[in-house]
Amino acid sequence: MAKITVEKPDDKWLEEKGVRSWPIWEKEVSTFPWFYNSTEKCFILEGRVRVEPDDGGEAVEFGPGDFVTFEEGLGCTWKISKPVRKHYTFE
Repeated sequence: MAKITVEKPDDKWLEEKGVRSWPIWEKEVSTFPWFYNSTEKCFILEGRVRVEPDDGGEAVEFGPGDFVTFEEGLGCTWKISKPVRKHYTFE
C-alpha cells in the first residue's frame, strides 16, 4: 500500500535539499483523480488540499509549510479547497 507522508521542515532543510529551485505547479479549486507512476515530493507554498487514497486508506490534509511525499503506486483523489501552489519533484 503506497503512502502519503507530511512533514514540517525548517528553512535550513529546504535549502540543503534545494527545494526552492524545484519547478512550481499551480491548480485552482477542483477535484480530480491521480495516479503516481513515480514518487513525488512537494513543498506547499499556498492552498489547502485533501487527498483521499483509492485503497480506502486514511485521507490526508495539508497546506502552506507542509512537505508532502506521495509514494509510487498511489492512486488517489485530490480535493483542492483553496488554490494550491507548490514546488515539486519526481524521483
